[in-house]
Order: sequence, then structure tokens, then C-alpha cells
Amino acid sequence: MDRADIAVTLPWMGAGTEFVCRVVDALPDDVLRGPSALPGWSRAHVVGHLARNAEALSRLAHWARTGEETPMYASREARAADIEASAAYPIDQLRAELISTADELDATFAGLDLLAWRATVRNAQGRDIAATELPWMRVREVWMHAGASLFAKPISTQKLLPSPSSLSRPISPPISSTSWRLMVRPRPVPP
Repeated sequence: MDRADIAVTLPWMGAGTEFVCRVVDALPDDVLRGPSALPGWSRAHVVGHLARNAEALSRLAHWARTGEETPMYASREARAADIEASAAYPIDQLRAELISTADELDATFAGLDLLAWRATVRNAQGRDIAATELPWMRVREVWMHAGASLFAKPISTQKLLPSPSSLSRPISPPISSTSWRLMVRPRPVPP
């Protein structure tokens, strides 16, 4: 699989987003406050991380589209503080942010033209990458955390990950980067 092939990675990202949202939606509130498989992080930390990651990737997509340098995170410390703050949100807000930030990421990606997809941005580790790698970065996050982090004990993500080839063939109904929203039970957004 070519991780820069957005025809493959965008549908895979959509399927992963759908899956992680279903997992989070199915977990009772008290369970989301419980420990994850990641040392020092609750499941709420993992959900907060996924929401902040969607925002960070949206910033890189903005950079690709406009040429205005917008790093993923202001600093490692700011990233950690944002995740910590998110983990303390009311659970309904946390669930809503998981969905709303994924929606925003989808809209940002949808706004990229061919030139923007070919632009070079810099990931959080300081490596220059093509914007076409951004969906792959999200694929890794949603599938890894859905499978390995949201549970108290790690489980194999190999059992959860669909093969890329299975997502590149037509599926009925088709899975796209935006179709996942139709499959998640809506929750009211707190005022």
C-alpha cells in the first residue's frame, strides 16, 4: 500500500473514524473515565488526543492549502496540556468533540486541490512530508487507538484493521471519508 495514495487512505480513514466513534459511543461514561492501555492515560485522554490530533492535522492541511505555516502543535508541552484539559471535559462534550473535529478534518481535506495535496508540510517530529500523507497519519491514529488504547488491556489491531485493498474496492454502501457520520448515533452538544 502507498501511504500517499489518498484514494486508498481517505476511505480507510473514514472507516477508522466510524469504528472509533462507535467504540467511544458504546462505552459507558464511567468506563471512559477508566484506565486505558496507555500508562497514565484514561480512555478520556485517548479520546481527547484523537480530537486534538484531528485539529492538528487540519492545521497541516490548512498549511498545505494556503502556504501559511501552521504547525501541528505549538509545542510538545502545549500538546500534552491540551490533551490533559480535554480528558477533564464532561463526557458528552468529549464525545461531541471527537465527532466535530473529525467533521472539520473531513471538510478541510475536502477543500484541498491537487496542488495542495502535493504541498510539503512538517509533521510534529519535524520531518517534511507531502500533504498526501496526512490521511495516513490519521489512519494510524484512529485504528491504533480504537484497537489498542481504548481498552484496559491492549488488543491486537491486526484483528481490527481492514486490509487496504478491501477498502479500495467498491463497497455498498460506499465508505467515504464523510459517510461515517451517518452511522454514529447523534448526541446533543452541551451549551
